[in-house]
Amino acid sequence: MAVKHETELYRPIKAFFEAQGYEVKSEVMHCDLVAIHPDSGDTVLVEMKKTFNLALLLQGIERLRLNGSVILAVERNRKKAGAHNQRFGDLTELCRMLGIGFMTVTFYKTKPPVIEMLCQPGDPPVRGQRRARQARLLNEFRERSGDYNTGGSNNRKLVTAYREKALRIAWAISRHGMLSPREAAVHADVARAGPFLQKDYYGWFQRVERGLYRLKPEGETAVKQNGAILDDWQRKRAGGQAAVNELIYKGEHES
Repeated sequence: MAVKHETELYRPIKAFFEAQGYEVKSEVMHCDLVAIHPDSGDTVLVEMKKTFNLALLLQGIERLRLNGSVILAVERNRKKAGAHNQRFGDLTELCRMLGIGFMTVTFYKTKPPVIEMLCQPGDPPVRGQRRARQARLLNEFRERSGDYNTGGSNNRKLVTAYREKALRIAWAISRHGMLSPREAAVHADVARAGPFLQKDYYGWFQRVERGLYRLKPEGETAVKQNGAILDDWQRKRAGGQAAVNELIYKGEHES
């Protein structure tokens, strides 16, 4: 059952805090709800919205300047499957990271509203840093030879490290003719070319016989379309080799 106005959240939330011994008042210095416990003096500020949005989040952050215990409250609408405001796990973690509490109110036609406290003010985040994904991110960054995409792009093919290596292998076969995986790896400067050739993710390579591959027309097209990327990689490769040769030369003459 969806509410029409956010004010409908007030009564069940007020009852929730009153059941815990709090005295509750509304619209105190623009705060939707203020609850103060007469014995402990604990003060809680609650901001309410029908759905979780940026305005609610900013309100919560602003209220932290008034009081350390702030809770954001939204309706949990069971019919809005897939809506962004239903990603309560992610939203709860966001609130935890900010030190803000988060609660939901579910309304029913035939029974009283149900309140669920997803996190209390000051609860620490429960999701640790994702080490494996961090390692993948750093590896992807290192394995790219340059910056061949435009930030913010949507609905376009990205030049990932995998795609760039596949392009280099395609370039090597285009230039040198049929190659074995080992030969392709040397010419394309990749650690292992076999998986690229065998899986043929982009449909560029054709197995001629055991251990020998050639380029399909689609591969030739890809090499031509990505000539600027391949030229840039070759310049950097040549520059790196020149630096190595210079170090070798200096070492030989200094000794």
